[in-house]
Amino acid sequence: MADARRTSIAPAVPAAPAVPVPPSSRRSSGPLDAPGVRRRYWLVVTALAALATVFAAGLLAWDNPMPFGSRGFWLIAELRATNVVVMLLVAFCQALATVGFQTVTNNRIITPSIMGFESLYVAVQTSAVYFLGAAGLVAFQGTRQFVLQVALMVGFSLALYGWLLSGRYGNLHVMLLVGIVIGGGLGSVSAFMQRLLTPSDFDVLAARLFGSVANADPDYFPVAIPLALVAGALLWGRARRLDVVALGRDAATSLGVAHRAETMRVLFLVSILMAVSTAMVGPMTFFGFLVATLAYQFAGTHDHRYVFPVAVLSGFVVLAGAYFTMRHVFYAEGVVSIIIELVGGSVFLLVILRKGRL
Repeated sequence: MADARRTSIAPAVPAAPAVPVPPSSRRSSGPLDAPGVRRRYWLVVTALAALATVFAAGLLAWDNPMPFGSRGFWLIAELRATNVVVMLLVAFCQALATVGFQTVTNNRIITPSIMGFESLYVAVQTSAVYFLGAAGLVAFQGTRQFVLQVALMVGFSLALYGWLLSGRYGNLHVMLLVGIVIGGGLGSVSAFMQRLLTPSDFDVLAARLFGSVANADPDYFPVAIPLALVAGALLWGRARRLDVVALGRDAATSLGVAHRAETMRVLFLVSILMAVSTAMVGPMTFFGFLVATLAYQFAGTHDHRYVFPVAVLSGFVVLAGAYFTMRHVFYAEGVVSIIIELVGGSVFLLVILRKGRL
């Protein structure tokens, strides 16, 4: 009884007060799960945005012969602004399309260019000169030609995807191989027609077969900009689904994502973006690969919500920086696409040699 009474009247031991955990030491999970990682990401974004602003301002104002602030200065800057808009549009299309394409194909090496988009562009341009002549090609310039090229490229991709991703052909790797074969076949047909052209017609054609900002026409903007913005916004809005698709078919299906349907939607949006970019400035085979590779290195994460902005900024910095340097330092603006292709191709070979496989 005494022991029971002593136990019942024993004073309760107060609980130790909760020690607040400082925010810097709290654990979290996510794409940027540490303060250092978040700080690095935003520093990279800020640096890329600053470089993009500097290069854009340099392209508009550097070596402008008119006094700053005068009417002539702004007229020249307005003319140059067309090229800046084209560079931003191409960087936006190529960056989003390449990152999305590499995600659904689960391969960091291949790009949408491998599917024959650029070969189809070359075939359309060569056929126009072959059947209509240089005068016919010049007369056919404008929005009609742009819309026709975009429609042909998107229709070609949809036919290829619908055929090879449905039924018993439902194999993404077979689709890639068939795309390579079709691209090679179109390239061979184009080369055959080019050999039959007169020297004057071939000179007119050759100027359009190199990717260049000079190929773009401001008349394309009312069609190209809305198409690119709508397709890019839809692809950007699917960033979380792309994170799941990147896990693979089985994992995505188990998490409730219809892998094949999602792949078709992404490839459709990719085809629109690539068609707009290629029809606007011409083929730039390794530009998208270079931009996507830099984006993954700079972002430090695989979350598409963070990779997409870095990819677009990296693309604009590479394109605008290359044009500014070659135009105002080396006075060789016409070789910008060649330099970009050379650097992108070198990076492509280095990545393959490091990975040891496609």
